[in-house]
Amino acid sequence: MPAKRHAASTTSASTASAPTTLSSGPTTLKTNASATEIAQHVWQQYLTTTPQRTMLLDAFMAFLVLVGGLQFLYCVLAGNYPFNAFLSGFCAAVGQFVLTASLRMQTSDDSKPSTSKPSSKGKNARFADEDDEEQVTSYSHERAFADYIFGSLILHFFCINFIN
Repeated sequence: MPAKRHAASTTSASTASAPTTLSSGPTTLKTNASATEIAQHVWQQYLTTTPQRTMLLDAFMAFLVLVGGLQFLYCVLAGNYPFNAFLSGFCAAVGQFVLTASLRMQTSDDSKPSTSKPSSKGKNARFADEDDEEQVTSYSHERAFADYIFGSLILHFFCINFIN
């Protein structure tokens, strides 16, 4: 297996100006790529490397942005007569977006706790090691989803009560 990687890396070094595909890696871009090529590359990387669960959360977040935008557009064009209803609906969309973004951060595979400690300066530098140990806690996916459901219930309870 290592011999194939070595052979693929030596062939990609000879054609540095053209996009190449390694047997075990993604495609690379030219140094002077256009904006559309960069956007297509980013989209392809997103589709190939992102888990299905995270894509589902991203689609729901895009839906929430669309709903919030439509509510705001309706408020601007048609008026905001029941202002409490507009404010409650818009806050529900924004709050659900924030809760979903938090769930996405907690359940993404890239959010492994790092072992490197940041350097801190100042008079509280001696307490930096104690604070870092408290921040490294990680939750299971089930715990993150339960927190998401609980936060959503509280958010929608307040939004329904705010409509009056």
